[in-house]
Amino acid sequence: MYPFKEIEEKWQNYWQQQKMFSVTAQPRRKKYYLLEMFPYPSGKIHMGHVRNYTIGDVIARFKIMQGFCVLHPMGFDAFGQPAENAAIKNKTKPDIWTYKCIDQMRQELKRMGFSYDWTREISTCDVSYYKWNQWIFLKMFERGLAYRKAAEVNWCPSCLTTLANEEVIDEGCWRCGTKVEQKKLEQWFLKITEYKERLLEDLTQLKNWPQRVLTMQTNWIGKSEGVEIYFRLKDTQKTIPVFTTRVDTIFGATYLVLAPQHYLVRELIAGKLQEKEVLKFIEQVTKRTKSVRSSGEMKKEGVFTGSFAINPVNEEAIPIWVADYVLMEYGTGAIMAVPCHDQRDFLFAREYNLPMRIVITPPNSQLTQSPDDLKEAYEGDGIQINSGQFNGLPNQQAKIRIAEWMENTGIGKIKTHWRLRDWLISRQRYWGTPIPIIYCPKCGIVPVPYEDLPVELPKKAHFTGEGGSPLGKIKEFVNVSCPKCKAPSIRETDTMATFFDSSWYFLRFCSPHSDSAPFDTEEVRYWMPIDQYIGGIEHAILHLLYSRFFTKFFQDLKMLDFSEPFQRLLTQGMVLKDGAVMSKSRGNIVDPDSIIKKYGADTLRLFILFAAPPETELEWDDRGIEGAFKFLNRIWRISKNLKEGAPPELIRIMHKTIKKVTEDIEEFKFNTAIASLMEFVNAIYQLGADRQVFSNLLLMLAPFAPHLAEELWESLGNRESIFKSSWPKYNPQQITEEKVTIVIQVNGKVRSKIEVAPDISEERLKELILADEKLKRWIQHKPIKNLIIVPRKLANLVV
Repeated sequence: MYPFKEIEEKWQNYWQQQKMFSVTAQPRRKKYYLLEMFPYPSGKIHMGHVRNYTIGDVIARFKIMQGFCVLHPMGFDAFGQPAENAAIKNKTKPDIWTYKCIDQMRQELKRMGFSYDWTREISTCDVSYYKWNQWIFLKMFERGLAYRKAAEVNWCPSCLTTLANEEVIDEGCWRCGTKVEQKKLEQWFLKITEYKERLLEDLTQLKNWPQRVLTMQTNWIGKSEGVEIYFRLKDTQKTIPVFTTRVDTIFGATYLVLAPQHYLVRELIAGKLQEKEVLKFIEQVTKRTKSVRSSGEMKKEGVFTGSFAINPVNEEAIPIWVADYVLMEYGTGAIMAVPCHDQRDFLFAREYNLPMRIVITPPNSQLTQSPDDLKEAYEGDGIQINSGQFNGLPNQQAKIRIAEWMENTGIGKIKTHWRLRDWLISRQRYWGTPIPIIYCPKCGIVPVPYEDLPVELPKKAHFTGEGGSPLGKIKEFVNVSCPKCKAPSIRETDTMATFFDSSWYFLRFCSPHSDSAPFDTEEVRYWMPIDQYIGGIEHAILHLLYSRFFTKFFQDLKMLDFSEPFQRLLTQGMVLKDGAVMSKSRGNIVDPDSIIKKYGADTLRLFILFAAPPETELEWDDRGIEGAFKFLNRIWRISKNLKEGAPPELIRIMHKTIKKVTEDIEEFKFNTAIASLMEFVNAIYQLGADRQVFSNLLLMLAPFAPHLAEELWESLGNRESIFKSSWPKYNPQQITEEKVTIVIQVNGKVRSKIEVAPDISEERLKELILADEKLKRWIQHKPIKNLIIVPRKLANLVV
């Protein structure tokens, strides 16, 4: 067994002392900026971290050996509620807890041998970092992109803070899982909707992003072309605007549905018999999250308001309902219900016995004689029926004709609607970036002057877990003078969502020590955009969308000359054990530290890459770890038995392996690259390797198992690190598939033929001949007296 512990400690110390992976911009060299999404400092790395960062490290080391100037930094996404909760639980301070966790994680990351430039390390909870969060906020405020308004928000009763829509997962808080409630508060928002067109259009630039992520962002931005139709309230001149993308179904609209928060609801029910029932229903619905209310799996509920609206296309009076599945945030907060052509409306109408009308029938058949016979809504294309002057038209053509008719008659307007909503950044907690705003009784909302930045988190704070953020209880922090008029004022006590911090950290890595700007534009011009970004699919909407928004904002400030931050994106799969994601609650955690102690970091790296392609889920397998360890020990043993010269057949296999491993790493097929190395090692065991062959094996092994590769490279007499050497190149002439046919005789009679390489050794040829299935009946259980070989032509067995 090779001494992995001593080897790994030796080379980790060497890399650190030599500052092997510290880089500066070198304009004459081609750069490569590789970045994995930085971690939250929980204190210990888990197998998800190991997989993410090992994938990145292989690419970084590979690119270094290809001659690129590689930037591969690491930092910590250090603000957030968990640290505050841990401080309460452990009776300490969030900063003490966080920095202790950072120290522990840094050591664990170094033990994995990752090639990070630690001189560029950043932590978002450092004042030197969050000062620039505040600077960015003020720039947005100046341009009207940061604003405050009263809004109904997602509220976590456990964390005592607000959550963005994207942070509500399956009805619960994304951090703690507690069921989320709705609450109305004055909140700070960023106007990401100002960038909606660019965010959508520029997705076409991202040729090297997974289609799944592009689809998720497209759907989240949610551009919809349609018509806003004006339904008149019966017996009044007031109208209810309704947006629809299916104007071809307007003649089938048999009722309207309003969101519980719609501004007209209370007016519609005032003094009616239904008033109490509707108000009770609204109270119940507001306790549910938007994600639950809009889920296709939940049964839809509603109540009749007692009021009616007039369908403008046929003057029909239709009932107005309030239902949980209509959200105020989307469209106009009101929908026209077409039960025969929308499945959600169909189920609701059947539940409450509401009228239905078919207005589109399949092109070559009649849908049904009566809506009562329908088993489900018909949502496909077809021919208009029961649609007045538009009868007989294909529905896609009718969409255009009806929309134009509505505009001409004033009963509707062609419009574009967007699903994207402005980004709520206010959080009612201590451990985050203070929002740099002051409230003056005379001047109103006043931004903190740039020269007064940073607004620092006060050290004097008590964490009890009760009554919201501790900031509001610290008089020295809250009470300030107005920067404009000097009147007694109060400071904003909300802090920023942590996604603000991570929306630009990749730019800070380019010049982490800059104290005059968030980043040095010259450094950014050299390093950005990021060539390869790696992280989990769970960030497809939140982090990636916000980062794209910030990049476009900086472009508008003339601080960047590009519009997209990440050229290529890889989303790695989860690590599973026993078919489930590893977690403490399931009791299926495998601690990386225990694996490193028993087998070494190189073995863990090799297994995590060999077990599955990076984009797919990886099932933990103890036997796989053993196999990776045995493979590295085989290479260790080969190093002790090198020969003089290598057979031509092995040279050819070597060149094939170089070609395959190079192409596989470029395409992130690490598992098949390692499989090729294993086949190469098998060939070396059979044929024997010399120094040249073994050197090339080590060069290809280096990105995967860097410690062992360094040690064996040094044992060959090399004085410099293996990562100062160039990646091996293959000779195309050596990998041509030229074959010769060997005729095999037994006692002078032809019994078989085999195809082999022209330069195959006699020893290897003999092995192939004796393994030939066709010869078994002729030579089985018979002693071989002689084997005569005529090179490239003939072999005769005498038995």
